[in-house]
Amino acid sequence: MSISFHLLDIIDILVIAFVLYHIILLIKDTPALQLIKGLIVLFIASFVADQLGFRAINWLLKGAMAMMVVALPIIFQPEIRRGLLKMGRRGFLINTSFLHKEDNKKIEQLINGLVMVIPMLSAKHKGALIVLEREIGLKDILETGIILNSEFSPELLYSIFMPDSPLHDGAVIIRGNKIIGANCILPLSERMDISKSMGTRHRAALGLSEQSDALIIVVSEETSNVSISLDGKITRPLEPQGLKKMLAHLYQPKIVSEFTFWPKEEDNK
Repeated sequence: MSISFHLLDIIDILVIAFVLYHIILLIKDTPALQLIKGLIVLFIASFVADQLGFRAINWLLKGAMAMMVVALPIIFQPEIRRGLLKMGRRGFLINTSFLHKEDNKKIEQLINGLVMVIPMLSAKHKGALIVLEREIGLKDILETGIILNSEFSPELLYSIFMPDSPLHDGAVIIRGNKIIGANCILPLSERMDISKSMGTRHRAALGLSEQSDALIIVVSEETSNVSISLDGKITRPLEPQGLKKMLAHLYQPKIVSEFTFWPKEEDNK
C-alpha cells in the first residue's frame, strides 16, 4: 500500500505543529504543565490496567479521565484566557501597528524617566506598583482607582508613592506617556506555586499579567528589589541597566513605515 502526500497534507501538518508549538509556549513554566504530566500518567496507567485485565482499576481510571475532560476548561482557565487574548492582539502573526518616530520618542522619554525614578524609590525602600498598558485596555482596573490623565514626569510618579500621599496604595497605570490612573486595585494571582517570599504587590503584578498583556514593574518595600511581571511570569531582581534594556525590548514600540509591515533597516541599527 503506497502512501502519498499532497500539498494540503503538508499545510495541515504545519498548521497543527504551529498550534502545538504555541500551546507548549503558553503552558511552559506554569502549573498546567504539571497537570498535563499527571494526565499522561493517568492515561498510561489506564492502558496498562486494561492490558493486564484489571477491570475494576481500569473502570476507575477511565471514570477519572472522563471527569478530567469536564474539568479541563476550569483547570486551564488562566492559560485559555491568555491564549485567546494573545490571538486577539495586534501582531499575533504580523506587526500591524503603524507608529511614527514621535511616538517612539515619547516612549523613550518615558523609559528614561522610569529608569531614573525607580532606583530612587528602591533606595528609599518605597514600595511601588507601576502598570504599563500595552494593547489590551485596562478600563476595568482603572475604574477601581483615581483617574488622573496627567503627563508623565518622574517627579509626579515619585510623589505618588510617598507614604503621605493619598494615592500611594495600589497601582499606577501608564498609557503611552501619560499617568492615567493611580490607587488602582489589581487582581491577585491564585497560583499555588508562588514563592512565599513574594508579597501582595508581586501577587498583584502576577495576577494582572495573567489576565492581560500589561507590563508591570514592582518595587519591593521590604527588600527594595525591582521586578518585572509579564505573561504570568516575574523576573527579579533587576539593576537599573537591566531594567532599561527590558523596558526598551518589551515596551518600546518598533518604528514602522506607513507603507510596510516591517521595520526600516536604519531603525534596526
